[in-house]
Amino acid sequence: MLIAAARTAGMRLATAESCTGGLVAVALTDIAGASDVFDRGFVTYSNAAKVEMLGVRLDTLARHGAVSEEVAREMAQGALAHSAASLAVAITGIAGPGGSEHKPEGRVCFALARAGAEIRCETIEFGRLGRAAVRTAATAHALEMLAGAVGP
Repeated sequence: MLIAAARTAGMRLATAESCTGGLVAVALTDIAGASDVFDRGFVTYSNAAKVEMLGVRLDTLARHGAVSEEVAREMAQGALAHSAASLAVAITGIAGPGGSEHKPEGRVCFALARAGAEIRCETIEFGRLGRAAVRTAATAHALEMLAGAVGP
């Protein structure tokens, strides 16, 4: 439904992914006809990739860390700026194992950027579900964000 709704709305989509490693792009391109609306996906697992491919500022990374709404915001902005998309979702988080007291396993930050609109950011604490389950949950949430932005 997301692909069909984006097609009807005349929207092109892009993804900027870190902890999901491209799973959102895979989910989108698993749908026949996705090439009508899916422009590209950026898998920016390292900080260097976030800077080089999406224009995330080193200062933002230093002040807030890669797992932050600030970085997710810049990732989403960068995905719009470096694509032909009108809607982009960004995901950065700690799938596990690991994490810290301040940034626990299962924390994932999302940003949704739409051309001409305010960027929406949110953080979800999925908890210690395990790496695969956190990545799956984050992918599903990103797809829901896109679907909500495209419309009914």
